Amino acid sequence: MPLIQRLAIIGVGLIGGSLARVLREKGEVGEVIGIGRGEANLRKGVELGVLDSYSLDPLAGVAGADMVFLATPVCSIARIAALIAPALAPGAIVTDGGSVKGEIVASCEGIMPVGTHFVGGHPIAGTENSGVEASFSTLYQGKRCILTPTSRTDSEALAKVARMWEIAGSEVVEMDVEKHDHVVAAISHLPHMVAYSLVNAVSSYDRFSESILKYSAGGFRDFTRIASSDPAMWRDIALMNRGAVLEMMDIFQEYFGRLRALVEAGDGERLHDFFYNSKQNRDAIL
Repeated sequence: MPLIQRLAIIGVGLIGGSLARVLREKGEVGEVIGIGRGEANLRKGVELGVLDSYSLDPLAGVAGADMVFLATPVCSIARIAALIAPALAPGAIVTDGGSVKGEIVASCEGIMPVGTHFVGGHPIAGTENSGVEASFSTLYQGKRCILTPTSRTDSEALAKVARMWEIAGSEVVEMDVEKHDHVVAAISHLPHMVAYSLVNAVSSYDRFSESILKYSAGGFRDFTRIASSDPAMWRDIALMNRGAVLEMMDIFQEYFGRLRALVEAGDGERLHDFFYNSKQNRDAIL
């Protein structure tokens, strides 16, 4: 018997579609229902075999589901959870893939009807592409998924969500919501802010009559790949995790200021030390 009898995915894109694909491949889901506003994307999900069926009505779509995965922009997750709450089946588990947890978990835990459960989650995986056609079954292989249980989290629901992500190929880590939001601000949110800023800075450089972006090579393109990510999603993340993001931006600004001072001073020895220290820290995570 599969782990999940009926999986309802609200927001069938890269994240939700990839989860459906891998659970299907592993034989761990009986039926997958896609829910969203973009009917063309949902139809494509059925054509690709990612979904069995779809619904434009969230209440109808979640009916009878034992697992509901919210894979929408972070600012909409609590609102959608409140919308679908009256239609949830007894024992249903609602979990999410949002990269901000504090506000979402606090809101969603207070929304769940008696006998249903919410488990905060964040699979740390993705690409700059979006839509169900961008999904693939190995997206989560070898990645981490952070779950953020609280004192209100049902232990059996937590275990089922953890098992779902393990089946998808992820290493599951449990973390306090506040720690989560500061950790991802550093390792995910800040890099996106830097990439977006770098592309804007270079594209606005007007010393010459042509855009110099056309001369960009591998290094620039690799570093700024994530600046091709969905702008609406990253707007919401920056707003919802504002405090932690600002903290990391301030720290980055301090270090960038140190580097600028070394370049200005022409201090080769300390520049080497700055770069060497960074290289050591980067190499240590590989």
